[in-house]
Amino acid sequence: MKKNMGNADRITRIVIAAIIGVLYFTGTVSGTLGLILVILAAVFVLTSFISFCPLYAPFGISTCSVGEEK
Repeated sequence: MKKNMGNADRITRIVIAAIIGVLYFTGTVSGTLGLILVILAAVFVLTSFISFCPLYAPFGISTCSVGEEK
């Protein structure tokens, strides 16, 4: 897989995932919405670690700079 996520995109996704995690585990969001958000947060963390977003690929979007691509 070719990287298509830059550092700013990766950090933003991790921060959003952390916020969702805090909201879920403090009980602010719960039920079906809470589970959906936790799953979304897990996807954000996974895609951040591998620097590849499958939704970016079909649209040709890349947020990484030229020097970061592999």
